[in-house]
Amino acid sequence: MKRILSGMQPTSQLHLGNYLGALKNWVDLQNSEPDNQNLYCVVDMHAITMPYDPATLKKATREIAAAYIAAGIDPDKSAIFAQSAVGDLHAELMWLLATMTQIGKLNRMTQFKDKAGKNAEKAGLGLYAYPVLMAADILIYQATHVPVGEDQKQHLEITRDIASTFNHRYGQDFFTLPEPMIMGSATRVMSLRDGTKKMSKSAESDLSRINLTDDADMIMDKIKRAKTDPEPLPDNLPDLEKRAEADNLITIYAALASTSKEQVLAEFAGQNFSIFKPKLAELTIEKIAPITSRMRELLQNPDEIDQILHAGAAKARAIAAPNVQKVKEIMGFWG
Repeated sequence: MKRILSGMQPTSQLHLGNYLGALKNWVDLQNSEPDNQNLYCVVDMHAITMPYDPATLKKATREIAAAYIAAGIDPDKSAIFAQSAVGDLHAELMWLLATMTQIGKLNRMTQFKDKAGKNAEKAGLGLYAYPVLMAADILIYQATHVPVGEDQKQHLEITRDIASTFNHRYGQDFFTLPEPMIMGSATRVMSLRDGTKKMSKSAESDLSRINLTDDADMIMDKIKRAKTDPEPLPDNLPDLEKRAEADNLITIYAALASTSKEQVLAEFAGQNFSIFKPKLAELTIEKIAPITSRMRELLQNPDEIDQILHAGAAKARAIAAPNVQKVKEIMGFWG
């Protein structure tokens, strides 16, 4: 049996890249391998490592949980919970693991460099120690597999390093070394305005992304205005990969249709974007509209979301608490 753990931060709205790169794959895992134990977390403790609005954190957490459910994560098959609901255990294990995490390895983490930028001296400890909390999030549940994007592989590598250090230092093969799962054909969905940049919740232009809350008219307009080039679509992948925006739109179509880019090119090769874009918009609306509708329904009834989050947190705590207690025993703590 695999124990699968993954999560998203409650920052801004989820978009098509989040769905294709993560959520769709989580649902596929849940439904294709029913014996797996699935834990899907809203990582709200990570969301406070950068300046944020406390007044909106709870609402954003519910919105991300609603997106999980609307996309097809079944609370009866998978635990959906907020990280902070088990936060005492996550934070305690983070501190224990921090005592054996090497500064040199944290200094090499690219996400801290990217987010701190030129103001690294003013950045908070939480942003710097983010990878240790992420390691605790994973190891506290003894997760065997973690669905990650390409940009998260470094964090999983340091998680495995920390687990190995603990096991070696205390002479016990206690922590499972989690394996990465990089799934699907759209592991990196790019911006609709710049095919060289990843689709992002924080991008200034809303035209750069398709939000899971966008209606049909908005989706149609955004895809119509997506940046492309004047050439017809090619008939082979090498030529497609030289054209960032074209490659991105074909990738999105293939992922939504659960097919390959080669098959999409076989259908649309030689055609102009004036023909392809409406087809892409229709497919996107077909796949996203039911999610949008279900999200709106859920958000009108926050009590239903809260009940699911409470039940998921109870399942998560039942797994996490014995593991933290065993770590403390191994480390020699009293009691």
